[in-house]
Parts: sequence; structure tokens; C-alpha cells
Amino acid sequence: MRLPWRSNEPAAEPLVSIVVPAYGVEAYLAQCLDSLIAQTWQHWEAIVVDDGSPDRSGEIAEAYASRDARFRVVHVANGGLGSARNVGVSHARGEFLAFLDSDDVLPASSLAVLTGSLTESGSDFVTGSIVRWEREGLHEPPWMKRLHSPGRSLRIAERPEILGDVFAWNKVFRRSFYDDAGLRWPEGVRYEDQPTTTRAFMTGTFDVLPAIVYQWRIRDDGSSITQQRSSLSDLSDRWTTKRLSYAEVCSSSDAAVAEVFLDRVLAGDLWRYFLEIPHASEEWWELLRDGVREFWGEPRSLTGSGLPPVHRLCGWLVEQERRADAAALMGWAGSLVGPAPQVGDGAGRHLDIPSDVLDLSSVSPAAVALRSDEIR
Repeated sequence: MRLPWRSNEPAAEPLVSIVVPAYGVEAYLAQCLDSLIAQTWQHWEAIVVDDGSPDRSGEIAEAYASRDARFRVVHVANGGLGSARNVGVSHARGEFLAFLDSDDVLPASSLAVLTGSLTESGSDFVTGSIVRWEREGLHEPPWMKRLHSPGRSLRIAERPEILGDVFAWNKVFRRSFYDDAGLRWPEGVRYEDQPTTTRAFMTGTFDVLPAIVYQWRIRDDGSSITQQRSSLSDLSDRWTTKRLSYAEVCSSSDAAVAEVFLDRVLAGDLWRYFLEIPHASEEWWELLRDGVREFWGEPRSLTGSGLPPVHRLCGWLVEQERRADAAALMGWAGSLVGPAPQVGDGAGRHLDIPSDVLDLSSVSPAAVALRSDEIR
């Protein structure tokens, strides 16, 4: 027998709809849904979208729905994460809208903190910080902590680097804004979060909170979407979503925001792909090279980006089509314990790369130069 709707909040409190796509997560889904039940903000509904899951995920979701009326389950043929989110949104009834991936967990105060901020500020959406949930414990990424200095009712020109907060699931949206802004998750492509969150930041007003509102599970088995970077399809999808996101930024005609986005946000994850250069296929290398040159070819260069020094140098080598040198550099960098060595004095200080790894006489000085805050 289905239990009656339980709520510790007055009826006048806003309803938060949480969309939970589920595919192949029978080992994690109960913990995820239990974290919703444990929320201090109890006026919520969860739409669990069984995205044609081949395991017991749908059955587990139905068991929760049979015990708690706040859970509803929608069964669909597999369409991918973006499609499942869009299906869930179409069933959502709340004034506020949130997303939760089915292998992750919400801290107990998350909905209260996020929704409370929106009710006070009147902003269109709110974002909080996250922790990565790894085998050795919970860790807040330094870059996320840096992005989440507090602010209320902000516009993107005031905080352009927040565009690096690309995640769907550490945010709560006002549903009226979500619809008016035409937000929708791209379907059939990985990294679907970024174009949609970029559009939200470029369009609306937002609150930024330093509070930890999400625990992002990093799976040990390498099965998550973000652990497939050596595949051709992954890299192709990444360039697709970068193009979509950059188009959103460029449509605003704010050149300062576009410059920050290109050099500090879009470039930010390239180092993860550079690590794959030594063992990737030739076709993958050509796709990487072409994408880098598309965004950072002349007159731009990754030497002016926000990447760390070794990765700026690797980016320059990719721009110059020097795969063997890029592979040797990343192999050497991977063997280091600690930061790359430096040499020189004052403003002329630069990376010190062994000659058997890379002939620095063949490299642009800008590619090895260090900035003042990088000099040790």
C-alpha cells in the first residue's frame, strides 16, 4: 500500500521537482534516493526516469514509489542522459526544478540551502559547490571552491568564470525561468550539461553559494561518461558541446565574457585529453588537433590560456601538429613527482624541459614562459 504524502514543510512552501535519470545504477540508486528522503526540505517530488535500464534500476525505483508518494517513475526506451532529463522535466510539477544523477548523493541540507537562497533573492537559479566522492574520501575540487565565492542576484558579466561550473546537478532552477529561457538538454551527445548551463548563466540572474550541495561519485570501475576520453566518440562529443556552448556565449555580444570563456573555461579540461596523446589512434589525434586549431588557432594560441604551464606548452605543440613531441612531453610530465622544473631569472624564467624530451630551441618562447604567479 502506498504511504500518504509526508511533508515537514507548510503547504505554502514551494515544491521542488527533482529529475533523476536512471540507467545501469542498481548498485547506487537506493543510496541516491535515500538521500532525497533524508532532506531537511521535505516538500519535493522526484521523477525517476528509467531510461531503458538493463538492470533492476526500474524495479528499485518502483519499490520506492510504492512506499512514498513523492516518488514517481517514468519508464522509457533508452535515449541517453539528455533525453531522460527532458522527459523528467515534462512530468515535473514544482515551482523549482533540480537534477540528481542516480549514482550520486545529496547532502541532507542541499535542497533547503539552495531553495532557501532562491526564495530570499528572487534570482532565476542558484548554484552551490560540490565534492568528488572517491575511494579515499570526499574532496572539494580547488577550482570549484574558487568559483563559488558567495554572491546574490548576479549577472554573468560580474562573474564570467562561473561558466566553468558546467554541472546540471548542483543547481536549482526557478521553473518559470527554465521554460522562458528555452532550456533543454542536448540529446544523443555526451557532456550535455555545458551548453544548457551556459545558456542559463548567459540569460538569467543567479546566486552563487560556497556550501557543499552535492556529492559526485567517481566510479572505480571506469564506467562513467567522463572516464572514456580516449575514445573517438567521446572527443567528438566534447568538441560538439564546446561549439554549442561557445555559440551561446558569442550570441551575447559581450567580448570580455567570450574571451574569459574561451581561454579559461573551454580550455580548462584539455589537459585531460592531452594525457591520451601518447597512446591514442591517429584519427583521434587528428580530431584533437583540428579542434584545438579551430578554437585556438592563429591569431590565438593556448599559450595565452588558463592552462598550467606544461599543458600550455603541450597545447602549442598540438597547434603546431607536433604529435611526437607532445607525446614525449606528456610522458615526461607524467613521470614527475611535483611541479615541472624551472630555469632562468626574473621575467625570463621558463619551463626546464630535458633536451631528450623536447628541443626548446624549436619552441616559441611564449610556449614555455611562466607567469609571475607560477614562478617558484
